[in-house]
Amino acid sequence: MYNDCTKTISTDNTNNNSDVNHWIGFIVHYLLGKEKHLIILDYKDSRPIYEQIVARFQDLILKGALEVDTQLPSVRNLAMELSINPNTIQRAYTELERQGFIYSIKGRGNFIAANEHLKKEKREEIFRSILKLVKEARGIGIKEDELIHKIAEGYKEDRVDD
Repeated sequence: MYNDCTKTISTDNTNNNSDVNHWIGFIVHYLLGKEKHLIILDYKDSRPIYEQIVARFQDLILKGALEVDTQLPSVRNLAMELSINPNTIQRAYTELERQGFIYSIKGRGNFIAANEHLKKEKREEIFRSILKLVKEARGIGIKEDELIHKIAEGYKEDRVDD
């Protein structure tokens, strides 16, 4: 069973991998620490592959699935696992480093950076989005109690998916 931080996907023989087969694209797992995490590449996604990789690592880092100072797979190893050009992985790692999600040590590899400030920035971004949506909802006549009810539903659905 692989834990993907948002969903658990069973790959035992009893379900013939039906849960996995619904994903469009290429799925690969790699070992980081004691947990297995999925990198899902969707070839129908309009975003470049490196952006998909960046987004997935950001998600894993912000959710705490990848701990600070955890070493990432080497560029070569991850490129081989994903069957893509190593330059694509290098570009993703460079972008993650530029954004402060990872740091590199010459000759040793790439590691997860301390990320409390990134989590704080993400929280603020989410709150700004919520305020924008509240203004939009108020503008079309959605009542406060309706909005609060929908938010509560969202939290309940999230717990079911965990």
